[in-house]
Amino acid sequence: MITTGIGKRLRGGAESGPQRALIISSFVSRVGNGLFNTAAVLYFTLVVHLPAAQVGAGLTIAGLCGLAAGVPAGNLADRYGPRVVSLIAQAVLALTMASFVLIDSWLAFTLVATLDRLAATAGGAAGGALVARVGGERPAAFRARLRTYVNLGVVVGTLGAAVALQIDTRAAYTALILANAASFALAGLIVLIGVPNYRPLPKPEAHRQWSVLADRPYMSFVALYSAMGLQYQTVSLLLPIWLAAHTDAPRWTVAAVYAVNSGVCVLLQSRLGSKVETPHQGGRALRRAGLLFLVSCPLMALTADVPVWVASALAVLAVCLHSIGEVWESSGGYALGFGLAPDHAQGQYQGLLGIGFNAGQALAPLILTGAVLALGHTGWFLLALFFAALGMAGPPVAAWAERTRPAPPAENTASPRAEAER
Repeated sequence: MITTGIGKRLRGGAESGPQRALIISSFVSRVGNGLFNTAAVLYFTLVVHLPAAQVGAGLTIAGLCGLAAGVPAGNLADRYGPRVVSLIAQAVLALTMASFVLIDSWLAFTLVATLDRLAATAGGAAGGALVARVGGERPAAFRARLRTYVNLGVVVGTLGAAVALQIDTRAAYTALILANAASFALAGLIVLIGVPNYRPLPKPEAHRQWSVLADRPYMSFVALYSAMGLQYQTVSLLLPIWLAAHTDAPRWTVAAVYAVNSGVCVLLQSRLGSKVETPHQGGRALRRAGLLFLVSCPLMALTADVPVWVASALAVLAVCLHSIGEVWESSGGYALGFGLAPDHAQGQYQGLLGIGFNAGQALAPLILTGAVLALGHTGWFLLALFFAALGMAGPPVAAWAERTRPAPPAENTASPRAEAER
């Protein structure tokens, strides 16, 4: 089995048992995501026979409603333990995903999709808190390794979905959906068996369920990181449309840029991400990312101005640079998102970070296709400057946030986390 192979590879590293279990669980669930996400729109339009506009409207409603679960679910994770909330979310995701094979109307689709997004948001908040607890002495290295296997899982799932797309039958699409549902169930089972049920950490008297909203430095970081998240759909959405509409590059170029993006992230995430441990290093990582995006976006625009054979090579080069920037951006986001959050409120803080990031991803198609694409070359250059400005803001935001954090406990004093782990 593929999970067994991964387990053997991980045993050669320095991961603890809980870290190994969480990595395998995340890989399994992302294989399922890759299977489903690749074919989801085709299933709903060609098999369920919903108009594309209705599918888009239902997904938008579900996505917006799902944002509401972030902070409340994070608070529950802080109060009852992150594993409990994470397991409940995984169970709901398995049920809602399986329910997609039964829907036959837009209303049913929208209701199930909304429950799915609520559970996904809750799972993200609890999962972030769980990652913080499992991270150990070198959390950045663990999170970088985790993201490597997450990316690899999506690639494996996407390749599996390609087979079902080629078969193009209702049974094939149904198999993808049920496989994704099973992946959530299996991922939850792995966490149940392999990850401890961490006790909630003691909270100071000043803690409130919405304390994160009063943390202005963290709120500023969330806004910055959410805006910078537009870079993900620059490669997955904007560039493919640009290549198809403004260049004569062969259609395989689109597949090539996807493969290059995934490959670079898988190969470099652990190597680069493990070097970004502290918020200070996270701010510098965001700055590096912004500068790489400053170069990659104009190169993507220039694919419309060169011969066909050059356009494909230029697109691949641009995506290579952009993908390195993505690795730095995600590593910086991890270091700041986890490093600035108090241990006792990781769930609440990760919930807000998830809300901000998901809101940015929901707005990304409108911004990228409605503004950037409409402006052509000018839009690309403005997007590059936007990313660079956000990246340059990373170090000062990190420095501001670090100045407002409480001083770490003395070395001879046990921290609340250490006491709770005993």
